Amino acid sequence: MLEIVNLRQGAVLNHNHGKETAKGLKIAVEGISDSGTPVKVNGVPATMDGRRFSTGIELAKKVNRITASTMTSYGEFSQSIDVVWDKKSFMRYNYYIDDHIFLFTDLAKQRPKRAFDHFYLAALKNIHKKTGFKVTLNCFYRNDHHAFLLKDMPDIYRSEFVANSDWLKLSFHSYSEFPDRPYLESSAEEFGRDYDLVKKEIVRFAGEETFIPPVVVHWANVHPAVAQEYIRRGSKCYSSAFRPRVMGGPSLAERQKGGNMKDIEKRAAAKAESNDGLALHYGVAEDMAYTDIHRVLYDPLLGIFYFRTHCLCNLRPIPEIVKANRLAVGNAAKVGAEVFSLVSHEQYSFPYYPNYIPDHLKRLEIAAQGMANAGCKPVFFNDGLLGNMAREK
Repeated sequence: MLEIVNLRQGAVLNHNHGKETAKGLKIAVEGISDSGTPVKVNGVPATMDGRRFSTGIELAKKVNRITASTMTSYGEFSQSIDVVWDKKSFMRYNYYIDDHIFLFTDLAKQRPKRAFDHFYLAALKNIHKKTGFKVTLNCFYRNDHHAFLLKDMPDIYRSEFVANSDWLKLSFHSYSEFPDRPYLESSAEEFGRDYDLVKKEIVRFAGEETFIPPVVVHWANVHPAVAQEYIRRGSKCYSSAFRPRVMGGPSLAERQKGGNMKDIEKRAAAKAESNDGLALHYGVAEDMAYTDIHRVLYDPLLGIFYFRTHCLCNLRPIPEIVKANRLAVGNAAKVGAEVFSLVSHEQYSFPYYPNYIPDHLKRLEIAAQGMANAGCKPVFFNDGLLGNMAREK
């Protein structure tokens, strides 16, 4: 057996993991060769210490192949992994808010003079002014609570959306809120139809500049055919994994009838909405444990990054949001990770929603302020390498 032990397939590495120069990132490669026979890494002899081997290599490309090999009396054994060099990396975070349709319903019915006079957009712009945050609003086509379709959103606010598109983007999320997990048993054609419906309307009323490919779809769980179509349409990353998995939050019945959000928050905090035994069957434990700390993982076969969000604002009261930010940043600092993600849902900001959270907009601000205080810059993950544009210049 031959194994590289200090690096993982798909690891995203930056200046914290070695010595970065204009030409590359110099890193250490360490591992174990059970046979104790000499090991070469990318063809160069490694230093042997019994069964352990170590050497230094330089990463020069965005995606780099590392191959450790050894010749034994039973033949040659090797292991190859692909790692990413996040060139000129910096602390950064992506912020997205799901399920947008109430905003557009209000704008279409109320017709304020300016779109950003609406309380929700006004609040987001205020958060942007205070913290510098950038945010993506993931959108539905149909409102399942009040009769409205996105095609009925007027285009009279187009110039406003374009003017604010440097920090506020709109993206596809799903045709509508219900059913849950709409693309778990969907075809690529059905997904593409819904995607095109939403994108067409966003471009019409908010401008091409405002649309950005999604980083997740409704309920995150998708069929492999949908995942392939999602990648084909230009998305470079996805939340956690494409695979079906156990997820927390209010049940469908609770969301429809309205419930005690404080009780829901308590259960979410206690992980009462999930089960560790089920999680073992629906997730890959090592993947999840790795991204809990390292925050991001690259899949070289699909050419896509998986990232973990560390704070779901509509399920965490403000003290827990502060705690979640500190924990994520603190854990990431131990391993040199610099990429973070925040998420929430639109409807909890609206007084007429059954599960309205009065301080939801304040939660959004506190979460963004926590990232700013930690030295993180706001980015859009679909720009460059998870918001890092160093390779695009």
